[in-house]
Amino acid sequence: MFLFANDNRPRLAELILAGYFAYTAALSFLFPLELTSRLQVPGASLAALAALHYLGRFPLRLVPEILRHTLPLAGVLLAYKQIGWFAQPQPDHALERSWVYWDQLLLADWGLTRAIESLGPVLPGLLELLYLLTYAVAPAGLIILSTCRRLDRADRLLACFAASAVSAYALYPFFPSEPPRTIFPGELSGSFDTVFRQLNWWILGMGGIHTSVFPSGHVASALGVGIGLLLALPERKRYGVALIVVATGTALATVYGRYHYAVDALAGFIVAGLASLACSWLFRRRERERRK
Repeated sequence: MFLFANDNRPRLAELILAGYFAYTAALSFLFPLELTSRLQVPGASLAALAALHYLGRFPLRLVPEILRHTLPLAGVLLAYKQIGWFAQPQPDHALERSWVYWDQLLLADWGLTRAIESLGPVLPGLLELLYLLTYAVAPAGLIILSTCRRLDRADRLLACFAASAVSAYALYPFFPSEPPRTIFPGELSGSFDTVFRQLNWWILGMGGIHTSVFPSGHVASALGVGIGLLLALPERKRYGVALIVVATGTALATVYGRYHYAVDALAGFIVAGLASLACSWLFRRRERERRK
């Protein structure tokens, strides 16, 4: 019963992504983008909107359920790549210079870095691993649902994930900024260069964007998956709680590893909380309408 799509109605995660790509297409005409980006942004939006529009309109059993579940994951990746085309020059880095004050307070003055490194490379390595695993959190949530034979509730998880991630991305053009590791190289950095840190730097060097770091998309998406799993599996809350703990560790890793400022991580929590709350309300509304 879980192998093929069983209806052709748009799912909430698909509607969220469709709204986001319509938003970025419109936004591309308001920002001073280069000609290439001005063509790429609406082009990518139209392609994504077409895929989302026709996904549920193929004849029954021609669209595998796995495609309906994995398309939002691909959509979020495209959303991240697309918002990178909005990057603007940053001559003075005023935002970053104001944000780093709180990092100094948290990491150095309040001793968070010393506490993390008190056991040697153990906790630094664990935090870097959590940051690395953020890319696998959403697929892991789907695997948990599949194991529990509740893939019919996957839209609850995917909607919270997509809403949290793209809500963060949607703000990037308005807060142009670069991560602390590039603006303040070496400042407030940890003492341990683990293999996971090297791998994270390599991934970001290959696929990172330079539009903004505020709010943290890593934190927002990880927390969105955790909350979404709570909504999808209320009878097995331990799974959702475990992923929320992972999201909290990811937030700490982004600051300690100098991938984000503390305000980015906090904003990521807020964005994910609000986006997931909106998704929960929409699902309750759908349930009420279905009962009528």
